[in-house]
Amino acid sequence: MTFTGSMVAITTPFKNGKVDFDSFQKLINRQIENGTSVIVPCGTTGESATLTHEEHDAVIAFTVKTVAGRAKVLAGAGSNATHEAIRLQKAAEEAGVDGTLHITPYYNKPTQEGLYQHFKAIAEIATKPIILYNVPGRTGVNMLPETVARLASIKNIVGIKEACGNLEQIKKLISLCPKEFITLSGEDSQSLDIYKMGGRGAISVTANVCPKECAAEWKAFESGNIAEAEKIHAQLLPIHDAMFFETNPIPVKATLSLLGLIQEEYRLPMVKMGEANRNKLIEVLKANKII
Repeated sequence: MTFTGSMVAITTPFKNGKVDFDSFQKLINRQIENGTSVIVPCGTTGESATLTHEEHDAVIAFTVKTVAGRAKVLAGAGSNATHEAIRLQKAAEEAGVDGTLHITPYYNKPTQEGLYQHFKAIAEIATKPIILYNVPGRTGVNMLPETVARLASIKNIVGIKEACGNLEQIKKLISLCPKEFITLSGEDSQSLDIYKMGGRGAISVTANVCPKECAAEWKAFESGNIAEAEKIHAQLLPIHDAMFFETNPIPVKATLSLLGLIQEEYRLPMVKMGEANRNKLIEVLKANKII
């Protein structure tokens, strides 16, 4: 099972404090209709940190049912407690996912050996492929290329979503890992750079808003039309930037709300955008004909 192409770190819509499954179904269908190859529920953008365990399992099961084989489902199953990540892995597998995404443990800041043992323990019980996820800006720990290379030799660990922001680190990672190991961009503004280094796709925030364009960028690159990929990437850059005017997923949810696709609802400690940033976001969206 390989995971390549344009993938979406899909938002979890809420309504009156509960998961809004009606809107969620529409979001999933919109993604598939616009060329997204992999749906990634329960990641950072999906506000997994504030979902209950029951909601987390329900969102993944609903995603699998709604996708119905039209795309792949790579479900967020990470935790900063290894036993909890194992529970989430088992639940995701029972729901019928194609694979899981596991973030580096956050807050407790494990050593490189701790990271290795954490992912090794999950892989030992897994029956589906695992994609690692490195995002030091949110977790407080950076998984080094040497550690990733060690993990790449373990059965079931097939790739990594890299959002370290350091292209030299990613270049080293790709050079150290086996050719079949999948490196995915986790930083929208760097996606094309990562493709050029050997990346096989992107797990994108912006794809929530511009699924067709994100898919077109990957397809242009994959087909060898680098000029077209560069053109699309340049057009998307202002949107990539706007999605991080405040902490993800605040801007993307605000945008989807402006598009009439979801209610603009968050769970504390996430709150609505400040007025100045909202106005700035609206300006960018209007200038780029998103709204």
